[in-house]
Amino acid sequence: MALYAQNPWRRTRQLVGDLLVVLWVAAWVRAGLWVHDSVARLAAPGRTLEDAGSSLSDSLGSAGDTVARVPLVGDDARSPFDAAGGAADSIARAGVQVQEGAAQLALLLGILVAAVPVLLVVGAWLRARVRFASRSRAARRILDSAADLDLFALRALATQPVRALARVSDDPADAWRRRDPDVLRALASLELRSLGLRAPAPPRG
Repeated sequence: MALYAQNPWRRTRQLVGDLLVVLWVAAWVRAGLWVHDSVARLAAPGRTLEDAGSSLSDSLGSAGDTVARVPLVGDDARSPFDAAGGAADSIARAGVQVQEGAAQLALLLGILVAAVPVLLVVGAWLRARVRFASRSRAARRILDSAADLDLFALRALATQPVRALARVSDDPADAWRRRDPDVLRALASLELRSLGLRAPAPPRG
C-alpha cells in the first residue's frame, strides 16, 4: 500500500501534515497530563485529613490503653477514648475518599482534555490517508502501461478544473476524441497528479 505520493511536492505536504499531526497529539497529551497533575493536587487536603485522623486515632488508642490499666475504673474510663478514636478513624476515611475522588476526577479530565482534540484531528487525518491510499492503489492497478492513460485523460476531463484543462488545450475534449497523444498525456498527468502518481514514461520508438 502506497502511503505517500510519488509527486515530490505532494509527498512533502503529506510528510509535513504527518509531522503536524504528531506535534498536535503530543501537545494535547501534554495538556492532558498537565490537567491531570493540576486536578490531582486537590487530593492534598485529603492526605492531610487522613494523616491527622490516623495520628489522632493512634494517640487516642494509646491513651485508652493507658487508662484501661487503671484499677476499677479502667474500662469505663476507656470508653470516651474509644469513641473519640472511632471519630478520628472516620476523619481518616474521609481523607481517603477525598484523595480517591480527586484521583478519579484528575484521570477523567486529563483523558477528556487530551482525547477529544486528538481523536477529532487523528480521525480526519486517518480518513484522508486511507482515502488517498485506496485511490492510489486502485489507480496503480490500472496504470500498467501508457495505453491506460486514456482512462485517466477522460477522468481529467470530468473532474479537473476548467482553468487547468484550458492550459492543456483550447479544446481538450476534441483533442481527446482525436486521441492526440500529447493532449492525452497532459490530461492524464493532471489526473494522476491529483492521485499522487506520476505518468509512466512514453513508449520509445
